[in-house]
Parts: sequence; C-alpha cells; structure tokens
Amino acid sequence: MSEHLPERIKLGGSNLIVSPLGIGTNSWGIGRQADPGVGSTIDAALDLGVNWFDTAEVYGLGGSERTLGLFLPGLGEKVVVTTKFFPMPWRLRKSDLIRALQASLERLMISRVDLYLIHFPAPPVAIGSWMEAMAEAYNASLVRAVGVSNFNPEQTRRAHATLAKFNIPLACNQVEYNLLKRGVERNGLLQECRDLNVALVAYHPIASGLLTGKYSPGFKAAGPRSRYLSSSYLHRIAPLIRRLQEIGQAHGKSPSQVALNWVLCKGALPIPGAKNAHHAVENAGALGWRLDEGEISTLDQASDMVNR
Repeated sequence: MSEHLPERIKLGGSNLIVSPLGIGTNSWGIGRQADPGVGSTIDAALDLGVNWFDTAEVYGLGGSERTLGLFLPGLGEKVVVTTKFFPMPWRLRKSDLIRALQASLERLMISRVDLYLIHFPAPPVAIGSWMEAMAEAYNASLVRAVGVSNFNPEQTRRAHATLAKFNIPLACNQVEYNLLKRGVERNGLLQECRDLNVALVAYHPIASGLLTGKYSPGFKAAGPRSRYLSSSYLHRIAPLIRRLQEIGQAHGKSPSQVALNWVLCKGALPIPGAKNAHHAVENAGALGWRLDEGEISTLDQASDMVNR
C-alpha cells in the first residue's frame, strides 16, 4: 500500500480488513431511489484509502442501499460494506431477519454483505434469538461478519456470548460517540468492547456538524435544527470549538479533522457522513497523523466542561 494511504486494520475479531475511518451514507439516495451523483464521493474516498461504507435498510427507506448498489458490482473486493437489520416490532421470527437481509442484498446488488448489524436492541424479540438468526445468515454465507448497533455493555456481552456458541466473533458495536457524546466512556462500553475484542464504531463523530466550527454562537437555526443549534448551546460549546481550532492550526487541520482524530485516539473507528467528494476528502484528512497526549487531555477537559 502507498505510504500516503492509511493502514488497514482488522475489524474486531472478524476477518474484515478496513480503513480506520469509514463513510456514513445515511443521507444518500433521492427519496427511496438511487442517486447516481455519489460516484465521485466513492471515487474520492477510495483514492484516499477509505474503503468502508456504512448503510442500512432504513436509510432513505432503501434509497441509500440502492445508491451503493449502482456502484458495488464494479468495485468487487475494493470496498467493505455494512448494512443493518431494523427489528421492527412486527418482525418476530428469525426468518424475518433472513428475508430483510435478502432484500438488502437485492438493493445492494450483491450476493453477500461484508458486515450485517442489528440496528437496535428493540423488544419483543430477545437478543439471543436475533444472534441465532445472524449465525444462520453467517453459516449460509450471506454475511462475512456480524455486529450490533446501539447496544449497551450488558447487551453487548449477551450478543457476544450467543455468537460464541457458534464460533462466530462479534465484529463491532456501532454507537454514537464524539466530544459532545461520551457516554460510552462513562457506562463502560468502550472498555467492554476492548475486553471482548469488539470494535467500537462511532457514528455522528462530528456531532451532526456541531464540531466543524461552522456554527457560531450567533447562528440562527430554523426548523428541526433549532433543537440542537440553539444560541445558548452554541455559546456553551464555544470553548471546545476554540480548542479544536487552536489544535487544528498547530497541525494544519480543520476542527472536524481534529474531532475525528480524537475519536481514533480513543480507540474507536469513526464513520462520518459524506454527501460529496469534498466531504470525503475532508474526512480522510483525519488519518495519517495523531494528537499527542496533551492535546487529547485538553480536548477531554473542554468536553467535560460542556457535558458536566
């Protein structure tokens, strides 16, 4: 691999080899339909060594998977693809997972997905039952690896233990994690994943844009964004944003690249979204360098002031 490209790593105890940072595709698709315009985003990511794309059946109600499906047949093993099963309350049988997986494979236009996740640990079906269904999918060669999303430490242990009965590793747990959402450190999930050799994958690693520095305290948000972009909250996080900017200037990096690097330094794998090639290039700028311990501590302290 070129010295200019990031190292690839194993995803937890699985055999998947991924870039340390992936691309979230929650916003891909035109309604429920595919969007052919994201081809440049995929090309930009691959050119920079980012080979991992994360989607789900509920993203765009299938539009995100259909968008990836336009390009996957021509990419072969160049990419690693994650998609997810949403345990709707009317999905009660293991066969429901298999049918949902087959529908995802049709939209993705592939015969096997690299990584398949349970999107939420939602009742009424027990976690063990869904893991048994995952084992069936794995043994049928419909998936290469199995993971979960939004599971707490105890739920992660249960999922791991059930899969272990089938000699299948739990590859990852995908959860929200960033400088403004550090619950995984406080509830023990980050350490639990380390102990179990389960990769912790961080979605919303730049907090839906809050950590990019583009929202000043005087920003006036309209519509749904006003709930998390209030003037009072933007004032509250301003000291943290200043620390990101200062550290970024020292490295020649943007605040978002510093925020992503912080996630990497914590031992998690971020999957920021990318709506276009510029976003993919911006995200990849978080790779190939590392914050020092003092910088991490500075960001931790600024984050603690926000989250106290």
